[in-house]
Amino acid sequence: MRSLFFLLLLFFSFHSTTTSINRNRNRNRNLIKQTCKNCSQNDPNISYKFCITSLQAAPNISRADNLRELGMISIKLIRHNVTDTRLHIKELLKNKKLDPYIRACLNDCFELYSDSIPALRQAIKDYKAKHYEDANIEVSSVLDASTTCEDGFKEKKGVVSPLKKRNNASFQLSAISLSIINMLLG
Repeated sequence: MRSLFFLLLLFFSFHSTTTSINRNRNRNRNLIKQTCKNCSQNDPNISYKFCITSLQAAPNISRADNLRELGMISIKLIRHNVTDTRLHIKELLKNKKLDPYIRACLNDCFELYSDSIPALRQAIKDYKAKHYEDANIEVSSVLDASTTCEDGFKEKKGVVSPLKKRNNASFQLSAISLSIINMLLG
């Protein structure tokens, strides 16, 4: 009898937990979808699909219950992207046969992305303190860094940026964060 009671208790506990988790997932998905819809409608530079894919893949996304939490996650996504891109540039610069022009552009990009890391640290602090205008300025500097990096490669005809996808991702992630910050300022 005890074991039957225990099994029933275990079943209902599991069922209740599963139902709660599913409810949270659905609420979370709806928050992401609505946020990405607003972001992409308000900024032609933001791809709805990129926004959805990026936010859904973010670590700790299941904890985002509201727009403010989603905004923090979006800034942390930029930080991850910038850090990873900086490491990628460092690896590219190890190539001894690199074209001198591309090397110079990569060095510039390395500096830009290096400067973005403390800017993002400050953006996170400002965001946590609800100083959204200041966070906006810091995130905007990262958006500018990705654009400036990409533009450097375009200055010489025929040069293809080895960072095109990464710069685009950094730009879009920054644009998503800026859009969310603007919604919060709203």
